[in-house]
Amino acid sequence: MDSIIQTITEFNDISVALRLVLALVMGGLIGVERGMHGRAAGMRTHVLVCLGACMTALVGAYVSKTINPDEDVTRIAAQVISGIGFLGAGTILIRNQAIITGLTTAAGVWCTATIGIALGYGFYLGALITTIITIVTATLLTRLESDKKKQMRVYLELKDANLLTPTMDAIQQLYPSAKHPDISAPKSGVINAVGVSLDMNIAKAEQENCLKTLSDMDNVLFAIEE
Repeated sequence: MDSIIQTITEFNDISVALRLVLALVMGGLIGVERGMHGRAAGMRTHVLVCLGACMTALVGAYVSKTINPDEDVTRIAAQVISGIGFLGAGTILIRNQAIITGLTTAAGVWCTATIGIALGYGFYLGALITTIITIVTATLLTRLESDKKKQMRVYLELKDANLLTPTMDAIQQLYPSAKHPDISAPKSGVINAVGVSLDMNIAKAEQENCLKTLSDMDNVLFAIEE
């Protein structure tokens, strides 16, 4: 047992492989949870962030061990903390100067990077506990918050962009709380289609029915919560 612990804590081929595999697994677990909520940063993003951060820490350890013993093993990995902030900032959107979204995803990406760094240095216990806490926080607290949430951001995709105005008028009649439409290119890539994002104030219990009603409208391809 002592020999196994020594093997995985020292810097060698086995420990390097183990740390990278664990980075893949832990990053994937966090990414799955984010992906289930339809976030732009899903499993692939979190896996790559965790792997990249882990590899950065491993490179620092490798340089210190094989090239320059006086090299600070934390110097290279330290840049990940600031660098990952720019990636996380890209997931934060401010719509209509009123609604901010993506903060949880940005924080999750940053936290995933720290897990990767911990694994790269062989801090397995810290990485494992942080992964568990991150997933629990993102799932349980999201449910607690969503139970009280009435504000909903809906993405609609309309079949015919030429019918945008009458379709929006029909939606306004059904749901007067629908505001701040943002027009965008269709995510599906369907020709002549158009994407519309709406802010809606709908009771939590009625949100699923709202999405179904919108999806069933004549000119609507689908409606999902963003």
